Amino acid sequence: MRTVPAGSYIMGSSVREHRELGVPERFDEMETPRHRVVIRRPFAIGRYAVTFAQWDRCLASGGCSGYRPSDAGWGRGRHPVINVNWSDAQSFVHWLSQESQRTYRLLSEAEWEYAARGGTGGYYYIGNRLRDADANFGGLWGRTLEVGHFPPNPFGLYDMSGNTAQWVQDCYHESYRGAPNDGSAWLDGPCRLRNVRGGAWSLHAWSARAAQRIGDPPDARNDHLGFRVARDLQPEEIAVDPR
Repeated sequence: MRTVPAGSYIMGSSVREHRELGVPERFDEMETPRHRVVIRRPFAIGRYAVTFAQWDRCLASGGCSGYRPSDAGWGRGRHPVINVNWSDAQSFVHWLSQESQRTYRLLSEAEWEYAARGGTGGYYYIGNRLRDADANFGGLWGRTLEVGHFPPNPFGLYDMSGNTAQWVQDCYHESYRGAPNDGSAWLDGPCRLRNVRGGAWSLHAWSARAAQRIGDPPDARNDHLGFRVARDLQPEEIAVDPR
């Protein structure tokens, strides 16, 4: 885990960003209106997406609903877990919370974007362009890669762009009108879809932007969907980095 500091940022994107990167127009409304989000307390976040090794430990301990996701023949171990839906992710954080006696959860969408930006202001944490040396995207490798293959962002987090998309806690909304500005998960509405962030190994560079968001059916399982965990810090932990 890494500690992400308190702070604030502008959530969302501009039409200029979309035009420069060739983002389809149907995403224009999804990432607006831009708005300031204030993260008032530090929180802990997984340095990597959850891996097959971690999932398989859960499975061996009788957790994760007994579900063994396929690795598509790409390998388990340090490869990020794939073929997991939103409920699968919830079953993992439930098991992890019981094992550790600490309460783990998925990130909120606002926390995810804040963490992905790493305190920077570009379309990606490395600026306004994503190179092959920065992330696994665009089908270049044809599969996921082990976590930690590419450099981390300024918060010390790996694969916040590409490799696997990541489930977050929020229900999907067509725009940010009415969104909370305190970093909490946006849970009102029918929740027919759940938000997914980060792009994936098979998707275009524009989908790996910090601001990119889309909703997927919560029962979706495929070879580019995974997740990352977070944990609220106790007061006594905030002064001591738990890394």
